[in-house]
Amino acid sequence: MNDPGLHERAVEAATFLRAAIGDPPKVAVVLGSGLGVLADRMTDATVIPYAQIPHFPRATVPGHLGNFLVGSLGGARIAALQGRFHYYEGHDLEAVTFPVRVLKVFGARTLVLTAATGGIHPDFRPGDLVCLSDHLNLIGENPLRGPNDDRLGVRFPDMTRVYSPELREVAKHEANRLGLGLREGVYACLPGPSYETPAEIRMLRALGADVVGMSTVPEAIVARHSGLDVLAFALVTNAAAGITGATITHEEVIEAGRGAGQRLGTLIEAIVAMSF
Repeated sequence: MNDPGLHERAVEAATFLRAAIGDPPKVAVVLGSGLGVLADRMTDATVIPYAQIPHFPRATVPGHLGNFLVGSLGGARIAALQGRFHYYEGHDLEAVTFPVRVLKVFGARTLVLTAATGGIHPDFRPGDLVCLSDHLNLIGENPLRGPNDDRLGVRFPDMTRVYSPELREVAKHEANRLGLGLREGVYACLPGPSYETPAEIRMLRALGADVVGMSTVPEAIVARHSGLDVLAFALVTNAAAGITGATITHEEVIEAGRGAGQRLGTLIEAIVAMSF
């Protein structure tokens, strides 16, 4: 028997979720390193471990619990993914972005991405929240490479407006209303898992990057290919290499994510309540 294709696998996973959860929420949130605390703000949540969902990869990175949740946040029903998959774990980009495919087939219309990042912009400090306006895909590969299934999206999707300008305006408005500082910036995605060198950070700054990380961009590309609206937030957890001269550890990233996660959770809750 031939292995099922990407669309068929996404349909099987989405069918499982519908049977377990019922009607799908219209918005889904992907929670990055240390940011899984947002799930604590949800009420009446149904929790499904990734291991139970057909064809889902397994989360292996500390700070990524590996659960699919559906519950209420800000009066709206949402899905939340506690943890994501990364290219550096050895997954190919089809596996990294498979949950996005499933969310689309499941019935989501908007995807909110969050990530812990290093700050490149000289004015950015640990704890800052950044709304992404654009990105640089420097992984060296595109998740849409290979045969295109028209059921999933068009062959050559436009990336002019990867991150919804309308949702970004909502985010700015709600951040101002709540008194939360919200910056805007460009995310550079590198393959990892090593952190960047000072020379690489100088290169990224010259290219126009404000923050750097190892996720988010493949998911955003596939989300737009799928027709989902995308809003993305980067939490600056540390100064990028060479900015301060300090060493960087994953434990530091997780701890900083937890420390500022409540503020990001408050903002996302307000956006969800306003928009969905």
